[in-house]
Amino acid sequence: MKSILSTAIVFALTLPVTAWAEGDPEAGQKAFNKCKSCHQIVSDTGETLSKGGRTGPNLWGIAGRQAGTVEDFRYGDDLVAAGEAGLVWDAETFAAYTADPRGFLREFLEDNKAKSKMAFRLKTGGEDVYAYLAQFGPAPAEAEAEASDSENASD
Repeated sequence: MKSILSTAIVFALTLPVTAWAEGDPEAGQKAFNKCKSCHQIVSDTGETLSKGGRTGPNLWGIAGRQAGTVEDFRYGDDLVAAGEAGLVWDAETFAAYTADPRGFLREFLEDNKAKSKMAFRLKTGGEDVYAYLAQFGPAPAEAEAEASDSENASD
């Protein structure tokens, strides 16, 4: 009986952690208001999904994208280098970067002189903002087709 109760308690305690780790898109939408001064979300077809500034890159399709690769955006050299070194945006990397962009790049690149053009720090809620942004991007089938097309073009 004791082990069943212990198992039930452990299970109940892990549920909120799991939900938190995945992020809450509704909370992320509210938190994204802080990001709008520099970022917008505009689809590949040109549809504006969230009006915002143009100081930062368009965040359409950020989920799973290599860092520093939005076409026609002038990134800092260190963010481009991080992308070339394998940085791909997922909930964990996005939350860590938005909490401390310069510190994240310095650690990722193992370069204590690395800099980020993004000065703003999102102290909490990065996972939520990522969950919100993950809704905006090409459909999985489209993304696979685009990846396949670019692989075939390089052959």
